[in-house]
Amino acid sequence: MTEWLIHRFIPDYEQTEDPKVRQRYGTLSSLTGIACNLVLFFVKLVMGMLSNSIAITSDAFNNLSDSASCIVTLFGYKLAAKPADKDHPFGHGRMEYLTSLVLAAVILFVGFELLSGSVDKIIHPQPVHFSLAVLLSLLASIGLKLWMCGFNRKLGNRIQSGVMLATAQDSLNDVAATFATVISLLLSLVTDLPVDGVMGIIVSLFVFVCGYGIIKDTVNQLLGQPADPQLVRNIRQVMLSRPQILGIHDMIIHSYGPGNLIGSAHAEVSSSGDLLQIHDTIDEIEKQIYEQLHVMMTIHMDPIETDSPQVAEGRQLITRILGQIDPSLTFHDFRIVSGPTHTNLIFDVVVPFDCPLSFDQIRRQVEEQLAAQPETWYAVITFDRDYTGAAE
Repeated sequence: MTEWLIHRFIPDYEQTEDPKVRQRYGTLSSLTGIACNLVLFFVKLVMGMLSNSIAITSDAFNNLSDSASCIVTLFGYKLAAKPADKDHPFGHGRMEYLTSLVLAAVILFVGFELLSGSVDKIIHPQPVHFSLAVLLSLLASIGLKLWMCGFNRKLGNRIQSGVMLATAQDSLNDVAATFATVISLLLSLVTDLPVDGVMGIIVSLFVFVCGYGIIKDTVNQLLGQPADPQLVRNIRQVMLSRPQILGIHDMIIHSYGPGNLIGSAHAEVSSSGDLLQIHDTIDEIEKQIYEQLHVMMTIHMDPIETDSPQVAEGRQLITRILGQIDPSLTFHDFRIVSGPTHTNLIFDVVVPFDCPLSFDQIRRQVEEQLAAQPETWYAVITFDRDYTGAAE
C-alpha cells in the first residue's frame, strides 16, 4: 500500500535530495495523516459519547491534535522547499525543524487538556457503558495507527526526515494510548472504580512523553549535533582513496536542513608534491563528495614534510607520548623548528569532548615526557576539538 501511494502520487520519487520531491513526500504524509486522524476523531468521539468514557474521548481529541499537526507539517514542508534567496542563502530546510517544535507544542497542549479532564473524571466519576461496537472500533483504530506508524517511518527513512519519524513515533504512542482505553473499557465490566479516569491520565502521559521526545530531538538539531558517523566515514574514505592525501583533520559538517549539508576539512599533502596536481585532485574530491554524498565540501591543503628523518622521528615520539596519555588523542599539522640550543615540536592536538583530561594536564604530561628525552625538545601545542563525533 505504501509503495503504491509513493509511486502514484510522487513523480521522481527516487530523487529524495530534491527539495520539491521532499515536499511531495511531506504532502503525501500530511494529507494521509489528516484524513486518517479525522476519521479516527469522529469515530472515537461518537464512541466516547455512547460509552461515557473520558479515556476514549481524550483519545479522540488526541487524534484531532494529530490532524492539526499534519496541517502544520504540510505548510512546513512547503516552506522548507523554497529555494535559497538573498536573506536565506543556505535555503529554508531548517523550517522542518521549526515545524517539529510547533508540532510538539500542539501535542503538549493536548496532553495538558487530557490530563485535566482525566483528573476531573477521577474526582467526579461516572459509569462507563460497555459496548461491543465501541470495543471493535478501538481495535480497528489500533490497526490503522500501526499502519500509519509503518507508513511514516518508511517515508521518513527514505528522505531522512525527522518530522516524519516523529510522526511515526507519535502514531506508535497512540497505539499504546488506545490500548489503555481498551483496558479501561473492559475493566468497566467488572469494577465501578474510576479506572476510566486513571487510563485517561495514562493516555495524557503518553502524549507528554511524545511531545518531550520531539522537542529534545529537534532542539539538538537546531543547536548543532555531530554529523552522522557513517557520513563522516564515507567522506574520509573518498578523500583517503587518493594517494596524494596523507591525512585528514579539522572536519566540520554543518546541516542547514535535511539534504542540505555544507562541510570543510583539512587535507595533509606532501610539501614536495606538485602543487597544481594536488589542487586538481582536491577539486575532483570535492566534486565526488558532492555527487555521491550530497555534501558541499571545501577542502584546505596542509603541506607536511615527508622526507625529513628528524620530522619522522619527532612524529613517532609524539604519537607514542599521546598514546600513553590517552589513546583517543590525535595530532596534526606537525612541524619542527630547530635552533642552536633546543628544537621546537609544533603541532595541534585533537581532544575528544569525552576526554577526562584538561588541556593543561595534557600539555604538562607531554612536556614532562619530552624533558625525559636525551634531546632538548620543547612542545608548542594548539588544542582542537573533534566536531564530527569520531576520532580523526
